[in-house]
Amino acid sequence: MMRSLGAGGVLLTLAGAAVAGPSFGAGLEASAWAITPEDAACHTDLELVSRSGAIAPIALISDGEHVALRFAKEGVPSQAFLPIRVDGRPFANLVQRTGEEGLAVMNLSDETLAALRRGRTLQVAWLADEAVSASLSGAGQGIADLKVCGAQVAGQRRVREAELDAQRSRAQTEARAKAVADEQLAAARAQTAAAEAEHQRVAAEAQRAQAQADELSAEAEQTRQRMLADQERQRAAAAQQVYYGGGGPYGYAPPQPQAPPSPYGYYPRYYYPR
Repeated sequence: MMRSLGAGGVLLTLAGAAVAGPSFGAGLEASAWAITPEDAACHTDLELVSRSGAIAPIALISDGEHVALRFAKEGVPSQAFLPIRVDGRPFANLVQRTGEEGLAVMNLSDETLAALRRGRTLQVAWLADEAVSASLSGAGQGIADLKVCGAQVAGQRRVREAELDAQRSRAQTEARAKAVADEQLAAARAQTAAAEAEHQRVAAEAQRAQAQADELSAEAEQTRQRMLADQERQRAAAAQQVYYGGGGPYGYAPPQPQAPPSPYGYYPRYYYPR
């Protein structure tokens, strides 16, 4: 069966009078053209009937620019060039298999569409085990309405797709802008961190240099103090030598160290003359 939308679809119903075809004229009733919107096109379902009463459903679909005949048949080739008959006259068109199993589409030429609008009976010999046919009563207005519906639905689909594309484009632009901003922020933070690390390194080196300078300054001060002390001792020793040694104002010799007393109380004997 042909795929269609559920409740809520727009139905345009055109009832026609019964018209007999050249081969199966007796007993065929007029077709009712109920047009149903799909996602990006509109379709109308037709039932082709054989002499034995077997039914082969088909659908005419349109996007506003083209009209195609959609049908289901097992073992349909990927491509074929098959005829359909309008009032007994053959019109061959390209048939292409769709992605769904057993579903194919015949793209109808302008010549075939013109024949369908003016014709009375559609006959297909290869769709079932025996030839099937349906009345084309009301086909002129039905095909025109089908194309109008298809154009409107396809236009709405294009508007939705344009809006979705615009939303995706905005989202992508915002994502790229955010990515660039995040990258710039990360780079700025990295530069700030690097500058802070360099500042800390320079400060640490300055502290080490200052500590070394302070240490050297302290050592220099200690050396200077020792040199001053040595110079002071040398001046004091020189002054003593000048004061006590023959060149002084009084000629005094510096006091000589005395020997310590004898530990045993020994005193030297003095001999007096007899």
